[in-house]
Amino acid sequence: MSKRIVILTGSPRKNGNTEKLATAFKEGAESAGKTVTVFRTAHMKIAACIGCEYCIGHPGLCALKDDMAEIIDALHRADVIVWASPVYYFSFTAQLKRAIDRMYPLLNKTSKQAILLLTCADEDADTAAGVLAIYERILKYYEWKDAGTIIATGVEHIGDIDGHDALLHAQKLGQEI
Repeated sequence: MSKRIVILTGSPRKNGNTEKLATAFKEGAESAGKTVTVFRTAHMKIAACIGCEYCIGHPGLCALKDDMAEIIDALHRADVIVWASPVYYFSFTAQLKRAIDRMYPLLNKTSKQAILLLTCADEDADTAAGVLAIYERILKYYEWKDAGTIIATGVEHIGDIDGHDALLHAQKLGQEI
């Protein structure tokens, strides 16, 4: 059976560096026979979590009725979850973070793998330390296995990632996952 992969992207830029990094991963995964679903969270209607705890009494469900329901459904079936985001002020973009905050209905701890794909304008990968800390904490909470992290530094403007080694690494990771 083919692995099911869900990619959540957080960049508001269409055809930007993060999208190209996620696409390289997706192409690698699909070339190896995996099923990949991509959700571009910046272009979806996803409300912020309101802390109502509906999901606690109704496992797997959220009281808010928006595009997140489709994502939650896909995440339940996924074997691998990939977060792809530019680093905005030392963290995920707000658009992706909103979706991550709404993942609380995934309270059932199932065996999944997770991957983090980041783009960063700064040349110093340490700029992503805040994102890495959040990512590691999420994995620990859900008891998911880290399957890889790729940080493409020095990619500020659209197209800066073209020819970057990170694209090859992402494609290879997609093939090997």
